[in-house]
Amino acid sequence: MSDTRTNSADALARLATVVESRLPANGGDPDKSYVARLLHKGPDAFLKKIGEEATEVVMAAKDADHGGDRSKILYEVADLWFHSMIALAHYGLKPADVIAELERREGTSGIEEKALRKALAREGGEQ
Repeated sequence: MSDTRTNSADALARLATVVESRLPANGGDPDKSYVARLLHKGPDAFLKKIGEEATEVVMAAKDADHGGDRSKILYEVADLWFHSMIALAHYGLKPADVIAELERREGTSGIEEKALRKALAREGGEQ
């Protein structure tokens, strides 16, 4: 793994540790932490935020297509990733799990990957 990828993975792991420390099971205090507050409210709260942030990514990209500030895309994607990390923590997953899945897909055509997922879904429905 290159230094950039290692540093990126380390940054995600450090952030994940902080997010995980805010889980209710780990004593996260909703009065003192935004993350703990979202986790305390339950999946509807953080899933709604993920939807909002995804929409903001789209809007920032559309704005950039028409002369807007491209750095806003980075800001919104960072918010999307952050809120997605809250969901990962809630479901007992880590950013490393996402990275492993992306690495598993590396070198595979997106068209092939989608076809494989559809085939597996059909097989699962037939059982």
